Amino acid sequence: MTAVTLTYCVPCGFRERALDTQEAILTSLESEIDSFELVMGDHGVFRVEVDDEIVFDKEADDFDIDGIVRDVRNQI
Repeated sequence: MTAVTLTYCVPCGFRERALDTQEAILTSLESEIDSFELVMGDHGVFRVEVDDEIVFDKEADDFDIDGIVRDVRNQI
């Protein structure tokens, strides 16, 4: 069972970015994942995990939707 979780900072206004990223991942990989969860957070978080393994964290990576989709695909 493959689960993707995207946690984003609400006070930072990252909701639109999270929704765009969710759309890109689901458009490309919907048939390959079992669940996708959006989690509201704070303190500047924007992180994507696949089965509890971090594949993107804005603290360490440059934001690139295509790159995030590739990283999710590679983790699957």
